[in-house]
Amino acid sequence: MKLSPFFHDLRSAYQAELDDLAQDSEGKDVLRKRLAQKRGEIAFLAQMIDFSPEMVAVAFHQGFRFHRPAVLEPLLARAGDDLPEWSALGGAAALESWAQPLADVVLAEPSGARFLTMAALLEFQRLHARHAAAAGDAPAADGADADGEGDDPADAGDDDSARWSADDASEPRTHSDREEAGADWLADLGFDRKD
Repeated sequence: MKLSPFFHDLRSAYQAELDDLAQDSEGKDVLRKRLAQKRGEIAFLAQMIDFSPEMVAVAFHQGFRFHRPAVLEPLLARAGDDLPEWSALGGAAALESWAQPLADVVLAEPSGARFLTMAALLEFQRLHARHAAAAGDAPAADGADADGEGDDPADAGDDDSARWSADDASEPRTHSDREEAGADWLADLGFDRKD
């Protein structure tokens, strides 16, 4: 699988973002909790799709199903401004039901349709590299370098049962919950709490 320089760099940033979300300072696996926080902040995050797409794309982690890989693979060789809009994929990729409300928020942004394609391709490439590595034939273009850079520790223990579910998405959030999630997110980025 050939990656354009755009996707090579973005793939690295996306993986770094997932890695940052995966563990807390004590080494505990907190990926699911932090992804839930990101998903709860999608309205704010959607404003960042043009200048920090990897920070928004992680909200869609495990949020796609891929039906026609042959349609998607060539798109990874393109630059970001050369990607088709989400609707032009024609069912080659589909959203998980829990991800549709997130997509609706993102699609309201001017560049949201192209971003959603980009997010799907990031996840498609990550899954392709993971399966190739498991099969023992991951070429360097997939991002699975000899130094292990292509490994995905954020996926340790990931399986279908650990995915964000529609039940989780429908959980009501109060204003104080949103404030606390925002404070946690800023603290994770290194900012002091206002407490």
